[in-house]
Formats: sequence, structure tokens, C-alpha cells
Amino acid sequence: MPARDATSHRGKIDDFRGKRQERTEGGRTIITEPGRVIVRDPNGQSFIRHNDVDRFRYGARDVRVDKHGNETRTVVVRPDGSQIITINDERGGLLRRSRRGPDGREVIIIDNRRHGGPGFGAGVAAGVVAGAIGGYFVSLPPPTLRIPQNRYIVEADGAPPDLIYDTLIAPPVDRLERPYSLDEIRYSPSVRQRMPSIDLDTINFETGSWDIPPDQAAKLQVIADGMNRAIQRNPQTVFLIEGHTDAVGSDVDNLSLSDRRAESAAELLTQQFGVPPENLTSQGYGEQYLKVATDGAERRNRRVTVRNITPLLNGGEANAAPR
Repeated sequence: MPARDATSHRGKIDDFRGKRQERTEGGRTIITEPGRVIVRDPNGQSFIRHNDVDRFRYGARDVRVDKHGNETRTVVVRPDGSQIITINDERGGLLRRSRRGPDGREVIIIDNRRHGGPGFGAGVAAGVVAGAIGGYFVSLPPPTLRIPQNRYIVEADGAPPDLIYDTLIAPPVDRLERPYSLDEIRYSPSVRQRMPSIDLDTINFETGSWDIPPDQAAKLQVIADGMNRAIQRNPQTVFLIEGHTDAVGSDVDNLSLSDRRAESAAELLTQQFGVPPENLTSQGYGEQYLKVATDGAERRNRRVTVRNITPLLNGGEANAAPR
């Protein structure tokens, strides 16, 4: 992954256009910019990748990176002596992430390795699409909802804390056939649709910016409280923070902008509200999943969405604290 630069945390998307580099590889267009890689398939489908480990460095006492064969092991040591251990394959795919306490006890948060790797199930899943996302894209029929629509997609604005918490620990809305890898979840909307979500429509970003102004930050308090409560209940809980834009602007700009907005929300949840960074992952989707179908400027499409993906990772096992 390209290294971050000083503008990665603050600034606007205009800062990156001049820093992008583009090449063609295997029929795909590869666009790199500070901290991000964007891949566009020949069919026009695009996705973006960044390294979550960068978020874990906040407040770290030490960071160690070692290579073991084809695997890279990153250990982030916190001031209290606890460690966040991330193992990636040679392509950067996440194999395993765990938290080891000062007493040596280890909590496995994500383990793709036990199932065969980052895209372990895609080779046999129905509807797999070839291409850059190929090994990760899974097509499932729409879920059958047995809960009201306003409990399936919860608007954070005005939602009581108990509803926020209940949504953050809610089970899948439909049966899961198997566990899914993190990349399958990230790049397969029909898999993510199995879990209820919360739209953080209370945060308003400036046009072209991913900064969260101080007056907006406090609006994440109720989400953070619900997340911390859920993680205390089950330390293996993983939340996906999604970034979305409206359809104004180029698809590359919107992918980058949405990904940075999602990461900004994740960073703020950790730095201001104490949500453990290893229990969060973020992904931008640009203009791909509009909430309001319009090509024009639409505030409701410029949003951050949160959902608990733990049941998707473990195949729908009970979302209760381990005994």
C-alpha cells in the first residue's frame, strides 16, 4: 500500500488528484494515491483498498513488522503492554487479527486463515464474478425481512440509545449459509444486507472533505457508547463503517472521498470515545449505493453507515459473549 502523507488526515480530495498514478495491469486500471489503491475492472466496476493497521498506530508505544515466509506480521504495542497482532498474506489480504492482553491472554477478532484465506469461500459460492473483485464477490438473493424497515435501517438522528444498541447487537435478518471472509463482506452488498445497519445522517461533511468538524463529532457519542457496550459484551465484535457519497463528481474521487470519510469516523470513535480500533474496519463505496436515486447533489447520499458484521464472519453463530 502507498504510505500516508501529511494530508491523509486533513484536507480535501483536490489535494490528491495531482498525486495519483495510473497504470494498466491485466486489463484492469490501477490507480494509486497516498494511502489508497483504486482498481477498476474492464466492466467498469471499481473498488478501493487501504491498510486498517494505520489506525492502530494512534497512541502506540511501539510498532513491529516482521516477515515470515509469505506472511507479514504487524504487532502494535500499546502503553499498557497489550498488543494488536495482524497477519497479512503476500498480497496484503488479512489472514488473522487478535488482541493479546498484558497477561498473555489472546482474543481472536478475525481469523480468515482457519477457513483457507481472505477469499476462502468464494471459489464455491454461487454467483462468483471473475475479475479484480472476483474471489471476493458473492451474489445472494435479497434477504427476507421479518422486522420493520425502520428497524432494519435505523436513522441515527433522534434514535434512542437503546434502539442504537439493539441494532448494533442484532442477529442476521436471514439465514447464513456459511461464514464469510472480511473481503467477501466488504465487496458483496448482498452479504452485508443480511445485517441491520445504522445511517449516521447526523454528520455533515463539507463538500470534497473528510474532516469531521468538532461540532459534529459529539453526535457520535451515542454510537460509540453502543459499540463499547457491545464489545464489552463480546470482545470479538467487529463493526464495519461504510462511507457513501452522492453521484456528483467522478467515481474515482467519490471512492477515495467515501473511504476517507469512513476512516475519519473510525479514527474519531477511537481517539475521542475509546472504541478499540481493532474492533472496527472501514470501507468506502463512493456513489455505488445511493440512498436516494438521483444524479444531483443529495445530502442523504453523503452518509456513513455502521453495521455489526460479527455474525457474517463467524457464520451466524450466536452473537452473545463467549462463555
